[in-house]
Amino acid sequence: MSVKQISVFLENRPGALCEMTKVLADEAIDMRAFSLAETSEFGIARIIVKDVYKAITVLKDADYVTSVSEAVAVAIPDVPGGLHSVIQSIADAGINLDYIYCFLGGQTGKAYLVCKVPDVAGAEAALAAKGAYLVDQEELSEL
Repeated sequence: MSVKQISVFLENRPGALCEMTKVLADEAIDMRAFSLAETSEFGIARIIVKDVYKAITVLKDADYVTSVSEAVAVAIPDVPGGLHSVIQSIADAGINLDYIYCFLGGQTGKAYLVCKVPDVAGAEAALAAKGAYLVDQEELSEL
């Protein structure tokens, strides 16, 4: 049920992110979720796309260093405390959150959480046991 997340390593300089997003735009690759983390020397853009293979191919052809990893995606109610309930389920299972990012799901009335955890299967089992709605790659891509 996990989703594939692409990490793109970028120089931390003006225009670097713009150049990377142009590569994707020129190939009509639509990002469904996006996060950017930075240090003084580089940044890591994390993206979810519908066609992971195409995105990786065009990014590598443009000389970007990329990696693909599994992440957990879950729909959460777009209400106060919605995020807390998801995080509580993972914490109760004793699973660490490496990082998370959230986004609204358009007109669905839901928000979505993408999280990187060291135990994907364990996190998904813990969330499912608490009644959370796990989202797969195809559903996330269609939002």
